[in-house]
Amino acid sequence: MLTADLIRPRLQWEGKTLSVKMVDKQDASALHTAQDLLTLLQSMAGQPLAAFQSSLEQYEGDRIDYLLIRGLAKILLDAATFTPLSTPLPPKELRAKLFATGPVFSSPDLFHLQTRQNALQLVAEEVGMGIDQIDLTFFADRPVTYLLTDPGPAWTPAEVLARYNLELARGVLYWASHVRIDVFDSYKDIWKFIKLFKLMFWAEELRGGGYRIDLDGPISPFVKSSIRYGRQFAAFLPAVLLCEQWRMIAQVHPPQAPGTMTYQMNETCSLHTHFKKSGEFDSALERNFAQEFEEKFGGQRSHWILKRETTVLLLGETVMVPDFVLVDKDDENRQIIIELVGFWHPEYLKRKVAKVRAAQCQNLLLLVYQGLKLTPDAFRETVSEVIFFQQKPVIKEVMGAVEALAERLYGPRQPHKGQKASSSST
Repeated sequence: MLTADLIRPRLQWEGKTLSVKMVDKQDASALHTAQDLLTLLQSMAGQPLAAFQSSLEQYEGDRIDYLLIRGLAKILLDAATFTPLSTPLPPKELRAKLFATGPVFSSPDLFHLQTRQNALQLVAEEVGMGIDQIDLTFFADRPVTYLLTDPGPAWTPAEVLARYNLELARGVLYWASHVRIDVFDSYKDIWKFIKLFKLMFWAEELRGGGYRIDLDGPISPFVKSSIRYGRQFAAFLPAVLLCEQWRMIAQVHPPQAPGTMTYQMNETCSLHTHFKKSGEFDSALERNFAQEFEEKFGGQRSHWILKRETTVLLLGETVMVPDFVLVDKDDENRQIIIELVGFWHPEYLKRKVAKVRAAQCQNLLLLVYQGLKLTPDAFRETVSEVIFFQQKPVIKEVMGAVEALAERLYGPRQPHKGQKASSSST
């Protein structure tokens, strides 16, 4: 991510509304600069970071667009790989031996006998290394000595500029005290990244569908301003861009701004995320269940539609995103949530059972693998329905339980005129 000094000069506001001045991705001059930096980095293969930094300073010269140059260079360097030199002796240990020889002097005299060369020679003989090799090893653990071994992705200049704009947008959140996000899809990915970046949150369901998520940071009347947690907000922002429909509003406190500012974005922004969406299914068990449902109960074969991870169970400080939801085609209020509890690590399983107990969700149907050695007692404190299976869930048995649960919770189904009371396939 960009450093704060590369973002602050590009902030602008009108009244209490904050925005960031982004670069035009079609600007010929900016594209040319991006290409120059790409070429420069690629030409430095096998060279130390210090050599690239020196060449970058020469390229920058007295240009007035130095903020753009430094920002683009930061993006390229973050994506590149610099590898430490392989040394026969740890640099820290070698420095300790050299410093133990005592002070050295460029012009020796009667009272100052030892030169740097003398000290190097003494240590070289002790460790069995050449003096030139010692010079290379002395600071080999410093990043500026690391060698460029991979210049990173095969960026195009336009892609570099697009990433630069994303980094500017997320950098505004360094100074955020509160971020509110309304999301309407890709729930699983949102919660995954909230957990990954250890963000404090509160969530609630929106009336028209979707969820409102409030993310809180440490900047408050009781805590001194700090961008440490704000950097977690910034790190998280690309996850929001995975959603097709979303909106965000943040309260930010840039050091040069006259008070608290409001920073807003939604899905109409031109930003692109580099985060990857989760796969459609987490396991073969889930994939096979969905395929078997479609083969035997999909389309016109039943009155149920199987949807993937479209519901979130809010559990205070955490959430549960069930695997599937069955929705009645003729009455969307009739919904049965399905969660597969399959081949999981014991700790994960323990957390899963705890979430099920906390949810106390009556329309939740659990399909539990018997090999987990879970007994019905494990779910005694929950109101959810449980079916145990041996190798895979028996779809006919599952759908029978779904019909019974739906009738108990919602009453007898009222089919449309001309339909039979039950059209489920066997």
